Amino acid sequence: MAASSQAARPITGRFVLITTVAFFAIVISVNMVMMRLAITTLPGTEVDSAYSASLAYQREIVAARQQNERDWQVQAHIDRRPDGTAAIALEARDRAGTPLTGMNFLARLERPIDRRADRAIEVSEAGLGSYRGHADGVAAGQWDLVIEGDADGRRMFLSKNRIVLN
Repeated sequence: MAASSQAARPITGRFVLITTVAFFAIVISVNMVMMRLAITTLPGTEVDSAYSASLAYQREIVAARQQNERDWQVQAHIDRRPDGTAAIALEARDRAGTPLTGMNFLARLERPIDRRADRAIEVSEAGLGSYRGHADGVAAGQWDLVIEGDADGRRMFLSKNRIVLN
């Protein structure tokens, strides 16, 4: 048998201390980076105050019942163009099929995961019961299309639908 020309290095207290400190320094550093990324990319909350939202809940139920009783038909069509512009077309009719005129429609594209990406759409009346609008800088992907219709300063219609824009 050949004798090894180099003897194995003994594990000393200094070596154990350095490796233990290095291990925990790496773990803590990675945790701090992940925490920083989680905090800076947090999209926010759905509502700013759950208490205020709960107080308005009964009014929302009454408004939804009144909207169902009106039985309005609001059809929306939205397209995203390659330049990032989204165009929306609304057709609004009452229960008898008569076009709704003089309404103030507001539309919003809301990102389900990040409120900072929300886009308002300016909508104006284009004809009898026909409303048109557009928004710039709309990315492809999933969005919530929120449509609100006001008449005489009172919300008469609310719709929220999940859509996919290509």
